[in-house]
Formats: sequence, C-alpha cells, structure tokens
Amino acid sequence: MSAVIDHPSHDHAHDTPHGWRRWLFATNHKDIGTMYLIFSFVMLIEGGILALMLRAELFQPGLQLFAPEFFNQLTTMHGLIMVFGAIMPAFVGFANWLIPMQIGASDMAFARMNNFSFWLLPPAAIMLTLSFFVPGGATAAGWTLYAPLSIQMGPGMDLAIFAMHIMGASSIMGSINIIVTILNMRAPGMTLMKMPMFSWTWLITAYLLIAVMPVLAGAITMILTDRHFGTSFFNAAGGGDPVMYQHIFWFFGHPEVYIMILPAFGIVSHIIPTFARKPLFGYSSMVYATSSIAILSFIVWAHHMFTTGMPVTGQLFFMYATMLIAVPTGVKVFNWLATMWKGSMSFEIPMLFSVGFIFVFTMGGFTGLILAVAPIDIQLQDTYYVVAHFHYVLVAGSLFALFAATYYWLPKMTGRMPSETLGKWHFWSSIITFNITFFPMHFLGLAGMPRRYADYAAQFTDFHAIATIGAFGFGLSQLFFLAVVWRAASGKGEQASANPWAEGYDQGLEWQLPSPAPHHSYETPPLVK
Repeated sequence: MSAVIDHPSHDHAHDTPHGWRRWLFATNHKDIGTMYLIFSFVMLIEGGILALMLRAELFQPGLQLFAPEFFNQLTTMHGLIMVFGAIMPAFVGFANWLIPMQIGASDMAFARMNNFSFWLLPPAAIMLTLSFFVPGGATAAGWTLYAPLSIQMGPGMDLAIFAMHIMGASSIMGSINIIVTILNMRAPGMTLMKMPMFSWTWLITAYLLIAVMPVLAGAITMILTDRHFGTSFFNAAGGGDPVMYQHIFWFFGHPEVYIMILPAFGIVSHIIPTFARKPLFGYSSMVYATSSIAILSFIVWAHHMFTTGMPVTGQLFFMYATMLIAVPTGVKVFNWLATMWKGSMSFEIPMLFSVGFIFVFTMGGFTGLILAVAPIDIQLQDTYYVVAHFHYVLVAGSLFALFAATYYWLPKMTGRMPSETLGKWHFWSSIITFNITFFPMHFLGLAGMPRRYADYAAQFTDFHAIATIGAFGFGLSQLFFLAVVWRAASGKGEQASANPWAEGYDQGLEWQLPSPAPHHSYETPPLVK
C-alpha cells in the first residue's frame, strides 16, 4: 500500500492546550492513547505486586505471611486488576494512538467521548484498590466472582461491582468510538480489505466488547440485587441457581479472552512482515480467521464448566466447538510462519518479542486444546495446570505483544529509537523467568495441586519454590522495560527517521508521518493508491 501525503506548511501548534489542561481536557487521540498506556502500566505494577505477594506466600508449605482469607483477596484483585486495569486499557491505548494514523483519519470520531471514556478508569481503579481497606477487605470470590461466595462477601464486593460497571462503560464507549472511526473516517482509496491488520483486529474486538460487556453488567447487577434487594437469582435457598451465574459470566468471559488476544494478533501481523521484509502471507485469510475466532468465541463458554454436572451431549458440543476454534488460530500461526519463511529476517527487539509471542502463545494454545477435552478437564479443573495455561496465553500472549508494540511504535511516539541493549536484556530476562515461573505449574496441576490455595502438601514444595524465584525475576525484568521507555520519552537515544525499522520497505500510513508524529496527523486526508 503506498500513499501520497500532503503536509501543509501551516502549523497548528497554537491549538494545543498546555500544562495540566492538555491532559485533563485532552481530545487529541495521541494524548489520550498516552494516558491509557501510562494508566495500564501503573495497574500492571499494582497487579504484579499482588502476584509477588501471592508467590511469596507459596514459596513454602504452611502459612507464612497471610491468612487464607487475605490470600484469596490478593488472588481475586490480582486477576481483576490485570484483566480490566492492565491488559484491556493497554490495547485501547494503542488503538487510540495508531488507528487514526493507520487509516489516515485526523482523529477519533468522538474526541470528547474519548476523553470521558479514559477518565472513567482512574476512579474505578482507585475504588478497586481502596476496597482492601473497607471492613472485611476486598472481595475474595475469585476474579470470576462466582455466586454464592460473591453474595456472602463484605462491602469490598460492592466496590468491585461498581468499579467493574464503570470500566465496562468505558470499554463500550471506547468500542463505539473505534467502530465509527474505522467505518467512517478511512482515507480515500482505503477499502476495508486494504486496512492494516491492527485496525482490522480492533474493529472485530470492538464489536465483541459491545456484545459482551452488557452481559457482565447484567451478571454483576444480579449479584448486587441478590446482596441488597432480596432477589434470589443465584441463591438456591430462594429458588435461584448458582450455576446460572457461571453460564452468564462465561458467556461474557470467553469472548473476553479473545478481546485480550485479537489486538495482539494484529500487532504481531505488523511486526513480522516488517522484519521479514515481506508482505504478510495470506492477508485476507487472516481477516477471515480473526472474524471466525470472534464468532466461534460465543459458542464455547461452557468449556469452563465441565465439572458443573452438565449432560454428556453438552460436554461433547462444547468440547468439539472449543477444538474447532483452534483451526482459525492455527491458520494465523501458519500465516506468520509463512511470512517469515525465506524472508530476509533481522531480530530487533520488536521481532524478538513477536517470535517469543508465537512460541509461547502456541504452547498456551496447546494446553488449552488439552483442557478442551472434557474427561481430561474434569481431572485438571481448577488446578495449577489451568493457571499455567491461561498465563501462557495472557502474559506471554497479550503482554509480550504489548511489549513488542511499545518497542515497535516507540520511535513514532517519541522520535527516539529504543535502546537495543536494554531491550534485549528485557526480552531474554522476561522470556526465561516467565518460563521458570509458569512451566512448573503444569506439573503441579497434573499432580493435583488446586488453584487459589494458600497452603499445600509437602510434595509440591520444589515446583512452588522454583515458580516463586522465577516470578520475582520476571517482576524485576520489567525495570529494563521502564528504563527503555523512560529513556526514549525523555529525549535520549538515537533520533528516529520517519520509517526507522525497514528503510525502503513500505509498511503503512503511520510510517509516512515524521517521527515523533505531529500533534495533528492528517489535516488533509492522504490518498491511498
């Protein structure tokens, strides 16, 4: 795809608000994207600290540091903060930064709504964090907030419900904005099938979010009315059914898993062609595969519920539907491998993280396929095998892709190249310590170690000790990342050209803008040829 871009000589710098007003009243998509990214990194640190507290408790058998009740609060809050506070807002941050630049739009469609959808997040995050300090502490019902536990929790549960409502409203507004921007504001000549993969994956993700966030809102509202208004949706004593909560929750929860990975697929689909210096293999099949994953994600929810006593026909349906979703996912992996095949590859930091992503995400996919088999899942349900599986998908999937995206687009955001040395330290220390942390958990799960237990039998000690050492290593590795971003943001490092990664290889519209990208990207829409 090539583009003719008109760079008007007049400067719009006088339009730019300065000081704190620039951020509080931000309507520029780049500023809002930056705020999302900073917010999500702060939440990543908070969620990571909670995880290290968990691992410290699990270093040895017996109760070392925390009462089991507080341990369960840590487990629950770690999950909620990482999913709703770190991973999802980080992808929205990249969507805000990149989608208008990739499709040749001047900004997002609804600039003020964009500002509002960001500023809903900090109060929600503060509310979640403060729930630790109310009587009875934070909710300890697991990040899934299963009834009847969630109906019996203290006031921390109400704060969590309110915070999740606000975060869900933010997600819905952000999604509407992304859909309208992509469908209405593409540059002349850019048909949908010429659109960059990241914009495609976000278009599909935004539809998923609009479909499932209201389902989550319904589920947690029913918990709220069961708690305070005498309803019995999930209370068996009043004629309700706690398993119904699981059905409603996972009808949200399974598409949510793909909401956290589809934008990552888009990111990797940009980086691999750049460093293989070849166009993406099978672009249209990638688009169709992404759409198929999104559609299939609605018919697999009950594979999280094989042990709830569903009839064998139900088990078979959800087992086969889950296996079917591996097909479009496999298509994407083979497309990436085919893109690399016979390419003139170089391994800068974004490419390292992308190749690492493919390797570790595929491992997480295979353990997911194993858990899809109902008779095996019945044995492994709620063991550390499941913990290992979804951390391979979410940490090594979503998070590694986010790291790759940061290194890849950092020159466009800051005008400076990331430090190769620090970035490589970050990659190698992260991928090694990640595997030291989570690989032993497969063996713990196969041996029968349950999730969310603060104490355990002596035979599990060695693997837990290894996992804890790895976890602290993984947490400390992120200091390299902080150093790289801080260095580039403060104007140190090599000056970046407009297209710094693969000179002469034309990757898309955003690389035709100068680095750092100007405050207003396209006052005149580019013409895509």
